[in-house]
Amino acid sequence: MSYTLLSSPLQGFTDFRFRNAFDKYFGGIDTFYAPYIRLNGKLEIKPGYHRDLLTQNNTVKELIPQIMTNDADEFLFVSKYVQELGYNELNWNLGCPYPMVTKRGMGSGLICESAKIDAILNKVHQESDIIVSMKMRMGYENPEEILDVFPILDKYPIKNVAIHARIGKQLYKGGVDLDAFQRCLDNTTQKIYYNGDITSVAKFNELKDRFPSINHWMIGRGLIADPFLPNMIKTNHQNYPENRMEVFGKFHDTLYNDYESALSGQSHVLIKMLHFWEYFSTTFSNPHKIFKKIKKAKNIPAYQQAVREILDGEKL
Repeated sequence: MSYTLLSSPLQGFTDFRFRNAFDKYFGGIDTFYAPYIRLNGKLEIKPGYHRDLLTQNNTVKELIPQIMTNDADEFLFVSKYVQELGYNELNWNLGCPYPMVTKRGMGSGLICESAKIDAILNKVHQESDIIVSMKMRMGYENPEEILDVFPILDKYPIKNVAIHARIGKQLYKGGVDLDAFQRCLDNTTQKIYYNGDITSVAKFNELKDRFPSINHWMIGRGLIADPFLPNMIKTNHQNYPENRMEVFGKFHDTLYNDYESALSGQSHVLIKMLHFWEYFSTTFSNPHKIFKKIKKAKNIPAYQQAVREILDGEKL
């Protein structure tokens, strides 16, 4: 079976700068999802969202916008906006696990409100021709919550449902619940995509064997931690290329230069790159030591020196 790899959106990480650099140096991802648009009750698009979705800022093959909302009017407003930019699909985020979102009845905090989901989808499909897809967890409190939502989704022409095989209150702790994910497959006619803990070629192959009907696989944190992973999955290679550090260095420098141009002040740039290195460091030979070296760099020259030392050390 052929399969499609998708990049799960991570707020603060997978913007157009990251997506373009990733696609240029690594490849392997067929479709990228943009981090969610959140309006907070005001029907206006923030400049950052606008820049992220402009077609001239994106060089990837396919990009799908995403919305975080529990309001049909917001959904319709964003639908019209992304269609004006040339997009024909809008992904609805019912997966975000963070309390600042879920306590407001959004993200995975909305999964238990099937009547509200129904009302929103009904209005959107009556008043817009946007293609709707979903990004969900299996629930917030328990993985049975999603089973009450499937009959609602079956009433509408939902393109697909990407399911992260955790519940919201887990955040990213603990393992994925593969038995609960199987129950999802057994209780819906929706096109299901898998998301959650795809961190290696071996892990992907295990999941692929466990769920042979799945042909769309979404990678989130694993893609940032190991940007070589999608292409290694596509080619079924367990080993990194010999010029791994050279390629990663070019990717890093492109990413760094783009953020240095976009952000004001060295502290913002250093914080941004530090967050990336929380993920990057995990696939290096000594993650704790690597991250500590980056964290100790308090100015740009020190940071650049630390990166060079890390990459040179890994080449040995």
